[in-house]
Amino acid sequence: MLHPTSNAFSAESTKAIANPQLQEALSVLRVQSIPNRLKAASNLAEFEQLRDRARDLKNHILGHLDQYLLQFEAQVKASGGEVHWCSDAETARQTVLRLCREAGAKTVTKGKTMIGEEIGINDFLEQNGIEPVETDLGEYIIQLRKEIPSHIIGPALHVTKRQVEETFREHHTDLDAARSLEEPAALMAEARAKMRDRYFEADVGITGANFLIAETGSTVIVTNEGNGDLTQTLPKMHIAITSIEKVVPTLDDAMTLLRLLPRSATGQELSVYVTFSTGPRRQSGPNGPDPDGPKAFHVVLLDNGRSAYLGTPMQEMLRCIRCGACMDHCPVYHAVGGHAYGWVYPGPIGSILTPALLGVQNAEPLPNASTLCGRCESVCPVRIPIPKLLRHWREEEFSRAITPSTQRSGLGLWAWFAKRPSLYRLATRWAVRVLRWGAGSDGKFTSLPLAGGWTKHRDFPAPQGKTFHDQWRAKGRSIGGKA
Repeated sequence: MLHPTSNAFSAESTKAIANPQLQEALSVLRVQSIPNRLKAASNLAEFEQLRDRARDLKNHILGHLDQYLLQFEAQVKASGGEVHWCSDAETARQTVLRLCREAGAKTVTKGKTMIGEEIGINDFLEQNGIEPVETDLGEYIIQLRKEIPSHIIGPALHVTKRQVEETFREHHTDLDAARSLEEPAALMAEARAKMRDRYFEADVGITGANFLIAETGSTVIVTNEGNGDLTQTLPKMHIAITSIEKVVPTLDDAMTLLRLLPRSATGQELSVYVTFSTGPRRQSGPNGPDPDGPKAFHVVLLDNGRSAYLGTPMQEMLRCIRCGACMDHCPVYHAVGGHAYGWVYPGPIGSILTPALLGVQNAEPLPNASTLCGRCESVCPVRIPIPKLLRHWREEEFSRAITPSTQRSGLGLWAWFAKRPSLYRLATRWAVRVLRWGAGSDGKFTSLPLAGGWTKHRDFPAPQGKTFHDQWRAKGRSIGGKA
């Protein structure tokens, strides 16, 4: 997606909340995703210890990223593959196009890849006469609908079963119009039949990579449909598009993360397919030539601004393993879905990554699209302190005067009082009394100056009792070191 609309988050959220089909689709998060993740985590006694180990592992990797990336490249070359270092999205697009032209590609099959979305590879290939065919079921559905993913694990999460049926009937016009598509299995079978020939027709297969293993030069993909295996083994060339922070030192380290990823993402102990790819098809080996696999293996390694955050307070966001758990548990995402965020990465992690990768001025609403309730951090498998990082971007926006002037003025007024504790406590006591006096007979306000965003949709309750400071002192507690 090359034209982000993150600054339109407020308007897009309003549309999303009023969309009954979207609200129906989002309900799956509450009834399936959250309980499934909780059950999977509870069934593994050492789950919390694994989270600590994964956090420490990712911190170690980010502290030695150059070392492990160079080791990965050396091992890829040793196995007959090639690594292409790309500083930005345009370099990555041009690299993929050059490789596809070297293979004489007219069509390419694609597994799910968020980096592919980040660089807009589908549109770019189409503009250059190459047809990309999505093979992940969710990606296939939204490709037909000409939409972008709304979730990093379930790209078609925003689409109901009824809408999928309508989409298939609109595009699969060569099939019997009277066929039944009531059952999800029928939809799956129809999509599978449509894709089957495309696997054999494709000259190039493009996948992402969940992990890169420095020890062996292998790429790892985690899927539930098997489409990734067909995408990377049947064509004569396999291109893995990935980003620099996906590298891990050893196979054992990959196993640590693989114990966390499916449990956090889909509530599974292990995904149906976990595929390790190491180089192209070998012409000779201990057991003779490999019976299948691509003739050429390429890894397109993207930076796109990530290295600028190494060694900074924002480095922790690069621990992300793209499980989507933060989205599944976020009340804001539950209300508006993924498209309102306006770019590739939605939800809490997207509210951190999008300002980092596009510039905070191009994603001004996102750091504020959070209640800071902390549910995202509580379920993150690598313990990314998402609320802290969101506050960092809020502070950045304030210091650069990106925050609207009314908000800056309000915060400035609050700060002036907060720096004068005695005056602050006096002002809050008077505010409590005035609000209590001015409230309706039911103790609520139907409208209130400076609170129209609240009272437009709900009543504002008047304060009850004393201020927090007064109640705290009444219990014999100290405030600021004073009784």
